[in-house]
Amino acid sequence: MSEPTVAEATDNIYASLKANNSDLDAHIARLKAALAREGLKEAVFDPARLAQNNRSGRKLMQAYFRQRGVSVTFSAE
Repeated sequence: MSEPTVAEATDNIYASLKANNSDLDAHIARLKAALAREGLKEAVFDPARLAQNNRSGRKLMQAYFRQRGVSVTFSAE
């Protein structure tokens, strides 16, 4: 099985968030590896696709991902 791209890893995280955070840590690890392979510093998420699209939900997500070594930003809509 090939390694996922950043876009694929990001889509897997959206799916995991919708499935009550199922396997979220594994998806974050794959995203971190994909970011390193592609030479990117941070992951960009669309806030409209998040389950908790409010300030506290976004800050919680950023903190959780930061603890796992992934910097998160949100795209402007």
